Amino acid sequence: MPQTPAEIIVKLPEAFEKARESGDLLFFPSTVHKHRDSDVEFEIRLCPALQKKPALPTPHFETAAALQPQKPDPFAPPYVPNLYLGELRDDEAGAEYVILFNKYSVVPRHILLVTKEYQSQTSPLLPQDLVQVYSLLAAAQRSGKRFFAFYNCGDLSGASQPHKHVQLIPLEDDGPPVERLARATKIDYPDRPFTLNALPYANHVRRLPAHLPSQGYEELERTLADAFLALLDLVVATVRHDPTYPTGTPSYNVVLTLEHLHLIPRRRENHTLAATGEPLSVNALGFAGMLLVKSERELDAVKEEGLGAILRAVGLESVQEEIENEQRS
Repeated sequence: MPQTPAEIIVKLPEAFEKARESGDLLFFPSTVHKHRDSDVEFEIRLCPALQKKPALPTPHFETAAALQPQKPDPFAPPYVPNLYLGELRDDEAGAEYVILFNKYSVVPRHILLVTKEYQSQTSPLLPQDLVQVYSLLAAAQRSGKRFFAFYNCGDLSGASQPHKHVQLIPLEDDGPPVERLARATKIDYPDRPFTLNALPYANHVRRLPAHLPSQGYEELERTLADAFLALLDLVVATVRHDPTYPTGTPSYNVVLTLEHLHLIPRRRENHTLAATGEPLSVNALGFAGMLLVKSERELDAVKEEGLGAILRAVGLESVQEEIENEQRS
């Protein structure tokens, strides 16, 4: 039976402890190291235990639901009971979702909103997806908790599973770090996209109305869909300005808070660290300002090279001025 976002949020603490005690959920302790770069106080989370996590092969991203991957889908039934939190249904669109714990958790109560029927992780977030994710964020706020959501779209985005899923993690402060930069940015037109110029890579942001968490379905759907499509247009325009961009559907990362929607175009899934010669996978968490590393050596290499440089290497050059000039002409 479908539940409400509030019912999902309220059960998280007890359900998380139960899943961890059962061994169905593997929690990896970590330490957070602050490092300032590009006007952002980044959080680099060091988790040595992740070196023992089974290495996942690069998923084969299918462009149609009918072309399901041949390997077992961890987001398909039967669900592991202790990882299963319930289901949400969007009655307006007839869409159904499953809420699961992330089996390999670095942050407690890390949850996934997964399409019940197989959809590809290369597909954009639909209006109903955005409404359900935002409703979970709003429900968390009403219960005195702070969450933010992120989505890795496409084979260059850092996604590890081909089944469409949005991830939500709790916050202990007013982050994520890049959100603080967005919040401090003064803009003339709140209903238009803007860019965080302090960051050395292409990024597209839309400020959401302060009253949005209290609005009904129609207002949520209209506002979130308009914001997403406007930013996605800018992602596509940015990609088109890069003659060396790989062929195929553009990849990008999405970061969603109650206050802002961020879209960041991607051109590479990982970056080879100069100091180690080893690849560092980067997903939307990195662009939220919360990079994950697996060793002290990797941590030192990231600090030495600079997070801005690493994110620029897997992202694209900002061509915001060129795009604006084209729009005016």
